[in-house]
Amino acid sequence: MASSIRVRATAGAETTEVQALIQHPMDSGFVKDAKGQLIPPHFIQEVVFEHDGKQVFVADWGPAVSKDPYLKFAFKGGKKGDDLKISWTDNKGGSDQLTAKIQ
Repeated sequence: MASSIRVRATAGAETTEVQALIQHPMDSGFVKDAKGQLIPPHFIQEVVFEHDGKQVFVADWGPAVSKDPYLKFAFKGGKKGDDLKISWTDNKGGSDQLTAKIQ
C-alpha cells in the first residue's frame, strides 16, 4: 500500500525546511452524506516529525483541520542525507509512517 504521506525536506545553512501533505478525509462528524446521515468523525489526532531520535515537530489536531492537510515548518539542524521520520495516528486507530531523506 502506498503511503498517505508526501514530504519534502530541504537542508539550508542553519535550518531544514519541511513541507508535508497527508491524504486523510478529516471528517468532523458534523457533515451529512447524500442520504442525510451524519458522517462519523474521522480525523488525525497527532502528527510527529523526528530527526536524529528527537521530536522536532508535534501537532495535536482535532476535527476542525481540513481534508488532506498540508503543513510547513522549519527546524534547526539537519543535513543532506539525514533521515526524517513522519508518523500520524487518527481517532479510529489508523496510522501511517514514512522515513524520508533530507535533500
